[in-house]
Amino acid sequence: MPLDKSDKRRKLMEGYKKLSPFELKDKLLDLAKATQKKRVRAMFNAGRGNPNWTAATPRQAFFTLGQFAVEETQRIWKDGDLAGMPYGKGIADRFYTFVKEHKDSPGIELLKNIVDYGITKHNFEPNRWIYELVDGIIADNYPVPDRMLLHTEQIVHDYIMKELCSNQPIEGKFDLFAVEGGTAAMCYIFDSLVANHLLEKGDRIALMVPIFTPYLEIPHLSRYDFQIAPIFANAHNEEGYHTWQYTNEELDKIADPNVKALFVVNPSNPPSVAINKESMEYLKSIVKNKNPNLMIITDDVYGTFVDDFHSIMSELPYNTVGVYSYSKYFGATGWRLGVIALHQKNVFDQLITELPQDQKKELLNRYETITTEPEKIQFINRIVADSRQVALNHTAGLSTPQQVQMAIFSAFALLDEEDKYKSQTKAICRQRKKLLYDHLGGIKILDDKNSTSYYTQIDLMVWGKIKYGEEFIQYLKENYYPTDLLFRLAEEDSIVLLNGAGFKGPEWSIRISLANLQNEDYIEIGKALNRAFEEYAEDWRASIRKNNN
Repeated sequence: MPLDKSDKRRKLMEGYKKLSPFELKDKLLDLAKATQKKRVRAMFNAGRGNPNWTAATPRQAFFTLGQFAVEETQRIWKDGDLAGMPYGKGIADRFYTFVKEHKDSPGIELLKNIVDYGITKHNFEPNRWIYELVDGIIADNYPVPDRMLLHTEQIVHDYIMKELCSNQPIEGKFDLFAVEGGTAAMCYIFDSLVANHLLEKGDRIALMVPIFTPYLEIPHLSRYDFQIAPIFANAHNEEGYHTWQYTNEELDKIADPNVKALFVVNPSNPPSVAINKESMEYLKSIVKNKNPNLMIITDDVYGTFVDDFHSIMSELPYNTVGVYSYSKYFGATGWRLGVIALHQKNVFDQLITELPQDQKKELLNRYETITTEPEKIQFINRIVADSRQVALNHTAGLSTPQQVQMAIFSAFALLDEEDKYKSQTKAICRQRKKLLYDHLGGIKILDDKNSTSYYTQIDLMVWGKIKYGEEFIQYLKENYYPTDLLFRLAEEDSIVLLNGAGFKGPEWSIRISLANLQNEDYIEIGKALNRAFEEYAEDWRASIRKNNN
């Protein structure tokens, strides 16, 4: 039956509307757990996108490298539990001897191939390359350089070019800063934009929505207080389905030069769809012809799940700072591995040179303790310094074992020329999406090459109109709260999903993660969704019969 719309219930539901989807998820989890205990049934939490797969072989290579590295420290100094520090001279010969003697060790073949890749592809001096890996995994030194280890940066640069830029030729190169996952990248970039007067409190920025909720919440913090111009993914196909693309009218909002920055998650979260070629070309024309100083921040964590993905950083390298996290693709959320990429020729550096003299003087004072020429510090290096409040710049940088694992993940993907691992991860998501939609009833999967299938966002208004008609969705809006379905699923079926409205998506939409449950669980979620929707339809039909009598 329809919910009681008493003042108490209304206030409760209105309060939940203000919560972040991830905070609302905790409320739903409590309900789902209670139902699970009462009914002794499985709980399905599709509210978070932590994948339930991991990349095994690159981890094996990491741990086998660790064993070699420890032996190297004990070769220098061994006194019980105490050992020395690795030594670079002759380490290449010792490494290849180790490989021969441990040919059956897990990951040893990949480890050798990774070392060989650096030597043959980049002409790395073998001793220095292997020493960086060994010293890095032992972690006996601070990260030097602090932005990123030298050889590791080149390997990760190859990976970024392959996966985010589809190996598209780009004049010049990107400087990389290894960071503690995509979340750290977001924090560092926001702070440095403000610290360097590239954005001021109250400035106007654009967000391409729906979007990962922190991008919605951070700009409203008192230290930023930005004005937000939302760019809605409001395009539909001829059947009325969302394509989650952006119409030209929406993209025209960034033509306003008062819009100083554009924040993008591409492919999007939660729709999980990459910007199509037509919109990308239109976006490029707007930036080049109408807002050439626009600063673009693109978060491309889901790019590896799209065929032939092209990041905005590959299309507008001058205007764009890229963010990438290894967490989803490699099943490595706990590793906290991410990278910030900025082209060596970029609008951020240019805008700093055009600041008023008083602001330039302020920035000279800010960075003068770390260099004799603070005015020449590139924006990417300012982000590094700002990440440690400048004063602690000498201890900046991602931990070296994390950087080594990042290099191994990257090289593993580069060496997988047939993209076997990538095909496996994409197939997992697509199969789960098919199982879900096969049991929804009345709604279909769009044939969309831009979809990652990592999440799916379902607009209940679209589904309801297709399945039952316009009168039904009017009844739904008049008699239920948008989050009612989420609470119903948690209470009755121990299923946890997220509300799409919290991502600035359609108010009556839901997000389902396709990455973190077993295949058969999505059959149960599809059945439960369909069953719940049919219950709404029964209430609607009952109301019609009552009115007719």
